[in-house]
Amino acid sequence: MPELPDLQVFARNLDKKLGGKTLERITVNSKKAKTPNAEFAKALHGQKLKKVYRDGKELFFDFDEHTLGLHLMLHGQLFRFDGKNEQKYTVVEMIFKGGEGLALTDWQGAANPTLDPEESKAPDAFDKAVTPKWWQDSLGKKKSAIKNVLLDQKFIRGIGNAYADEILYDAGISPMSVANKIPADKVKVLAKSVKKVLEDAEKQITKSKPDIISGEVRDFLKVHHTRKGETDKGEKILVEKGSRKTYYTEGQELYK
Repeated sequence: MPELPDLQVFARNLDKKLGGKTLERITVNSKKAKTPNAEFAKALHGQKLKKVYRDGKELFFDFDEHTLGLHLMLHGQLFRFDGKNEQKYTVVEMIFKGGEGLALTDWQGAANPTLDPEESKAPDAFDKAVTPKWWQDSLGKKKSAIKNVLLDQKFIRGIGNAYADEILYDAGISPMSVANKIPADKVKVLAKSVKKVLEDAEKQITKSKPDIISGEVRDFLKVHHTRKGETDKGEKILVEKGSRKTYYTEGQELYK
């Protein structure tokens, strides 16, 4: 599933290509959307796209009077096209004035469009309010494993499985550590690692695939890597299996 760095690059590229264009037609074929499919067309037809941006794990298309949110979920893919959309499993199809189009596909049908989505109460990982003090105050109330806390989109938005592992590796904290047992000095390190890892990943993705609007670039990751047996430092990568795999090393401190 695309995470914050991926979506940050997608949004920038989509804004560059589609920002300022007028939407001539939108077709939604979703079983997940809370809004009836036909309502999307009524609300968005003829509106100019002012901006495309990312918030949390979603992309937002800000039109004149309404906002379209797209959550790609696990298998959602975005495709640009000219004239006719040839993609199968299309959930959302947008055609702009001049014939340029964008399709969101998902063979599982789980990708979720929303019309004028409500603002989340949880902060985005890049929010200015997410300071070392915020981390200290917020983690003090959490008795769960720190990785589970990072993955909780009702706590902080944008971080997924891969980057949770990368952040904790960078901070030197075991993913199994109890969140409120992590000492204050290590919480400060964690706060820095969140910004550092996510910002560096965005740069790496941009460098590797500057025009990307879909998919994942993961070959630069240090620990969450299916084909690596050890880190660049020679540390053995351990894998904890469960509903999702966790990649870590013995050198990461366990707090409990």
